[in-house]
Amino acid sequence: MQELIIIAASGENNALGINNDLPWHLPDDFKRFKALTSGHKIIMGRKTLESFPKALPNREHIVVTRDTSYKPKFPCVITHSIEEAVSVVGPNERAFIIGGGEIYKQSMEIATSIELTRIHSSFEADTFFPDIDTLKWELVDEEYHPKDDRHKFDFTYQTFKRK
Repeated sequence: MQELIIIAASGENNALGINNDLPWHLPDDFKRFKALTSGHKIIMGRKTLESFPKALPNREHIVVTRDTSYKPKFPCVITHSIEEAVSVVGPNERAFIIGGGEIYKQSMEIATSIELTRIHSSFEADTFFPDIDTLKWELVDEEYHPKDDRHKFDFTYQTFKRK
């Protein structure tokens, strides 16, 4: 069965980012992102791709853009809708939807699960994660992490499954 997993980190106010960057630095969350997504396809919007200094290793990048003449700065599969991006994922494959805000919004109806890092603070942002409808999603796991010398904020890893 095809798995489409939304993976994101957001503040208490659903903040995702500002000026195409993250408003926090959480090394453990970066490690978790790498561990979960390594070896899988990752689906993202053009702006998310452009925020990377280089391609993420050991992952096939699938980019959604409305620009039919878009030329990426490193190798990836270019698609023009979330449906087309999902069609690149095989029927028995796992793919991760990694942002940004508009891609998350479009993916909420087709994703099978959500891996969310909830950062326990509110942030100024220009991009936001969509609300999680508890009638459609069930919280099945959470793991709290207090702030420490490497993490300025408390955060909780949350796993949601479609009901």
